[in-house]
Amino acid sequence: MSNEIERFFELQDEATKAAFVENRGDELTDILVAALEDVFAILASDDFRETIH
Repeated sequence: MSNEIERFFELQDEATKAAFVENRGDELTDILVAALEDVFAILASDDFRETIH
């Protein structure tokens, strides 16, 4: 995994923890939706299009 992706997940973890502590549900939902969109973009990239059997 690249450093950029690792850093992204670290920032997401920090933001998620802060949202839980401060009980900010809307912000937490936004973070989770953004994370899912990023995962779908990664999975749709050319690196994951080939199936290995």
